[in-house]
Amino acid sequence: MRLATSLYAASFGSRPGAAASAPGRLNLLGEHTEYNGGVVLPIALERRTAVAVAPARDWAVVSQLDRIPLEIDVPQALRGDWTDYLVGVVRELEAIGAAPLGARVAVASTLPVGAGLSSSAALTVAAARALSQLAGRRLAPAQLLEIAYRAEHDQLGVRRGRMDQTIAALGMRGTALLVELGVGTVVRLPFPGRLWVVETGVSHPPPGDELINQRRRECEEALAFCREWRLGLPHLAQLAPGDLEEVERRLPPPLIPRVRYVVTETARTRAAASALAAGDLPGIGRLMVQGHESLRVDYQYSVPEADLIVQSAVAHGACGARLSGAGWGGAVTVLAPEERAARIMAEVGRDYADRFGRVPDMWSSRAAAGVRREALPAMVG
Repeated sequence: MRLATSLYAASFGSRPGAAASAPGRLNLLGEHTEYNGGVVLPIALERRTAVAVAPARDWAVVSQLDRIPLEIDVPQALRGDWTDYLVGVVRELEAIGAAPLGARVAVASTLPVGAGLSSSAALTVAAARALSQLAGRRLAPAQLLEIAYRAEHDQLGVRRGRMDQTIAALGMRGTALLVELGVGTVVRLPFPGRLWVVETGVSHPPPGDELINQRRRECEEALAFCREWRLGLPHLAQLAPGDLEEVERRLPPPLIPRVRYVVTETARTRAAASALAAGDLPGIGRLMVQGHESLRVDYQYSVPEADLIVQSAVAHGACGARLSGAGWGGAVTVLAPEERAARIMAEVGRDYADRFGRVPDMWSSRAAAGVRREALPAMVG
């Protein structure tokens, strides 16, 4: 939090009037199921994005990446850079009368950008909390979730579901969330352990990238074919594993593996939730490995760096590992026994360096809390 308040003071020469932060996220299982009506099983990370704000007559923003304040014009066209996320939040807050007339905004984060850890949702949820607070409105986490979602989906045109905003707003320390995206229910499950994050060093495609949109179009096309024999089918994830034989008979060959991934990933995520409730970490790990193999083969969104990390982690004793996030880069989630985790991760680092010539960035996190108001320090600077 001090990163944001110190940046605010250095950039604008005064003290912020409000501040908030929100976490990134990791998925244990459930990737690319959100727009197919499936389930996801994320945790909120200890690493967060913080937003410090104060009232002003116009709008100016600064981030730790550029450290140069930028003026933004909320009614005008989007600029095509990171400030669009803030503009989207302001527009959605204005729509419900919860935005200040103007503000100075400073953004700082401990989340790596491009690692598939939902840094954009952390930013929009934190900004919605800080700016609405500045306007004298106290919005519930569910309201912040919707504002952040609409900022990305409606304002920026990012065609994704609500998973990232849900965990950023509703995350709770020591728990994972089983989110039923088709019906919007959330179940909290205990997750007292620690996850390791290994960054592949390959930036995942930005929202709206053609690779991501292509998978979504393929799933929409597959759903249209399935509705020819399953009238009224709401989502691909409502198909059962037993339906895959019929899918293979009826669908064009290129679409079959996409459906197979969605259906089996949904089943794996439900099974992982049951394993988590029973404290069966090895069982969750096996499902993670199965999920990575399916996304590599059926959804085809992995990269060699991620495959090497998964193989190495499991070979050296991890319970499981899988690529997390939008894919084609990003970070790998590793679930390892805590008493052996340091040794396992050291071996993963060595294997990665032998193959790719460098040691990857690695760090760990427990399940953390969602969005929160941050207390301002007595002195900034």
